[in-house]
Amino acid sequence: MTMELYQLRSFAAVAELGHLTRAAERLHVSQPAVSAQIKALEDELAVILFERGAAGMTLTAAGRELLPEALRVISAAHSLRSHALALHGEIGGRVQLGSVADPGLTRIADVLRHAVARFPLLEIDVHQEISGVAFGKVRDGELDTSFYFGNAIHPAVASMPLRSLAFCIVIPAAWAERLAGASWETLAAEPWIMTPPVSTHYALATDLFAAHGIAPSRRVEADHEAVVNSLVAAGLGVALMRQDLAEHAGETIAIWGDTRIVTSLAFLYRREREEDPPIRALREVVRAVWKVPADTTK
Repeated sequence: MTMELYQLRSFAAVAELGHLTRAAERLHVSQPAVSAQIKALEDELAVILFERGAAGMTLTAAGRELLPEALRVISAAHSLRSHALALHGEIGGRVQLGSVADPGLTRIADVLRHAVARFPLLEIDVHQEISGVAFGKVRDGELDTSFYFGNAIHPAVASMPLRSLAFCIVIPAAWAERLAGASWETLAAEPWIMTPPVSTHYALATDLFAAHGIAPSRRVEADHEAVVNSLVAAGLGVALMRQDLAEHAGETIAIWGDTRIVTSLAFLYRREREEDPPIRALREVVRAVWKVPADTTK
């Protein structure tokens, strides 16, 4: 028996979606076909890739170990097809693009609109990610490209800076009078609303705490910046918020002090794939939408 590319695509789809039926819908095949492809791949590799349960499919330890390799093979096949199209003057293929935060921040609608007009054969799958997860997936080859905000660097990852972002400290407006002029120790005694540790938002807050020698005694975790912002507005705690959002948050949120933490929004891709036609095409699109000079890649 020989391993087939369609089996790897089924493996990747089930791993992402956690469900045979949803994977079948994405791949436009029947659910029994996806199930059979997964079973055939497991037989070929002599490992069990998924735990099957009432709630769906979850990767085994072996599945988690092999998934990045499968994604790299799929990506290489896409790259081969794209190079073949490029030989005929056409750029096509499928690109996995990560998006972070809100769509307005990344201007992803403009990017997709421009891509459709400029490269009609280019297919783009958008995946909403937490910033730190997005960086790791580009580094490991699970995403072809991604928007990202933060300061992480890795020799395998190239970064095209797009704009700077400033974060400030926000509190419920009802606390403004009580906390006006408060010390950092007093602020640390309040509940802090944080995103998961893998996120850039969390890293920025942790660096802030370290710089002022504080450690919040109570933390509430929220998995998205929008949720963080809504919890502050509801009077449940202190948080970091992008300054542009804080300044237009309305009367329920107040900015505390004049602390500003600056980071950058960037477009990422694996350095080794810089000249792959679909990656080059999407870089061209992002550069055009964001009006980025040609020599700004790091």
